[in-house]
Amino acid sequence: MSAWLEPEPYDWWPIVEDALAEDIGHGDVTSGCLSPDLLVDWHIEAQSEGFVCGVGIAEHLLGPYGSDPDQSAITAEKVDGDHVRRGDIVIQGRQLARRVMSAERTTLNFLMHLSGVATLTAQFVGKVQGTDAKIVDTRKTLPGLRALEKYAVRCGGGHNHRMGLYDGILVKDNHIAAAGSIRQAVEAIRSYASHMSKIEVECESLEDVQAAIEAGAEAVLLDNMDPFMMREAVQRFGDKCLIEASGGISLDTVAGVAKTGVALISVGQITHSAPALSFHLEIG
Repeated sequence: MSAWLEPEPYDWWPIVEDALAEDIGHGDVTSGCLSPDLLVDWHIEAQSEGFVCGVGIAEHLLGPYGSDPDQSAITAEKVDGDHVRRGDIVIQGRQLARRVMSAERTTLNFLMHLSGVATLTAQFVGKVQGTDAKIVDTRKTLPGLRALEKYAVRCGGGHNHRMGLYDGILVKDNHIAAAGSIRQAVEAIRSYASHMSKIEVECESLEDVQAAIEAGAEAVLLDNMDPFMMREAVQRFGDKCLIEASGGISLDTVAGVAKTGVALISVGQITHSAPALSFHLEIG
């Protein structure tokens, strides 16, 4: 059974290998005190409650690859997206001590950060239960970690917005200011974009929403609107386009936003400000 929540993020292994190389450099000086043939039993244990993400990375870094398969082993007790409590064993195995010591910090860095993203996402998802709103991420991610952080959002029950500038069209306020108007921006994009591409427009007022729909936008993003204006936007335009809410939405306010009837709620906090979930690796 794979520890990944399918589909696993694209091209994750170079990211992980680069992180490991950053830590080891020319070699782990401290682990030279250990016999090169010493095998140890190890396990990773959760130190707080949340949702786990990064078990597949731990398998990759601590697994039996390149080792004697008769002596080394690994078993994932949890898979990405599982709920964990303090004291739960997430993954365990038997491996060369030097390898465990050299990969420990990199493994935990990924596991703690990605599990933090998954856990905060799950908290937001829990707040909107009973509504039709979905929690989605943004492009506010750590450079180089976007694919993994967006994967972690899915592990927490959230949904992905566009991956980058290349796979989704979102006309923001600065595009509108530079192009001259919502209509001019949308019409220009329509002249070259694929017929398969939907256009979303960031709107700061109900007049903006009306203009976006008249220009042919299939979705609108209500930027920093109060819940009363959001509700009116849904009532007036909800049958004409997909409506997304965004802008400073927190755990304290997300339930109220969801009750306005918006289809999507995008939250940058779940990636750029998620606190790490604690784990530790123990020998024996």
